[in-house]
Amino acid sequence: VIFGATGGVMEAALRTAYELITGRELPFKHLHLNQIEGFDPIKEAEITITKTLPAFSYLENQTIKIAVASGAKNAEVLMKQIVEGTSPYHFIEIMGCPGGCISGGGQPRPKDPLTAQKRLEGLYAEDNRKSIRKSHENTFVKELYEAFLVNPNSHISHEFLHTHYIRRGKFNEYLKD
Repeated sequence: VIFGATGGVMEAALRTAYELITGRELPFKHLHLNQIEGFDPIKEAEITITKTLPAFSYLENQTIKIAVASGAKNAEVLMKQIVEGTSPYHFIEIMGCPGGCISGGGQPRPKDPLTAQKRLEGLYAEDNRKSIRKSHENTFVKELYEAFLVNPNSHISHEFLHTHYIRRGKFNEYLKD
């Protein structure tokens, strides 16, 4: 549900990653990372990982820096930092539309400027009502792994779920050879 808001994909990924690394839920009220919610063009947050499971001990006391941006202009700011090697972030989410899909071109254009905020609040309220709120607990995802993909990061899951990016022309003008 929260994928429709800028920061929603990031939050969903963090809910799963944090729990897989520590064995505990993300330590925020209602599992929401409030610093990355809302309509600010670029939002930042930090999460320090503590009490990791033994397999992830190398992440103990590591602070993960997060950025969430919406709109091409704001994406450009973050991409430029990456190319220049000045980005402090470990995990970045970029949505094309301001505020995410809830304010995108496929949505009716409201006269009331608060409508987008109400849509955002509606997504998070719906998320709070869901019984399954973490990607790794999704029944269909579990069945897919059991029947076909075996385990996260297995050879077959990597083959089907991972991609490789290649230079495609004018949209990659910040890439250096």
